[in-house]
Amino acid sequence: AGTRLACVFGADQIELSKDQKTDVFKKEGESVTLKCSYDSSSEVVYLYWYRQYPNRALQYLLYRGARSRSGNSNTADRRFESTATRISTELRTTELRLSDTALYYCALRVGAQ
Repeated sequence: AGTRLACVFGADQIELSKDQKTDVFKKEGESVTLKCSYDSSSEVVYLYWYRQYPNRALQYLLYRGARSRSGNSNTADRRFESTATRISTELRTTELRLSDTALYYCALRVGAQ
């Protein structure tokens, strides 16, 4: 099962990190870290992670604030956690399950200064 990440929104952008493989293959019980890089002139940055199963709607996993909003976060599944720097975000989970096989997306939202 593969994992793909991609997103671009206007002048602010987020993309697969150069060191992140497009397809990630892991065994059940292992851990995985997915990474996206982003570029924004805003200090109000929120980074979101979603996953999608075939023929299904996007499923929200979590968001993590970055820069001036670095203390903000929310998760729908406690197995997933995220970190964010001024230029990137990571999604980590341990104890992978077969049900984690999906397409993963990172998304960027910026707020007013």
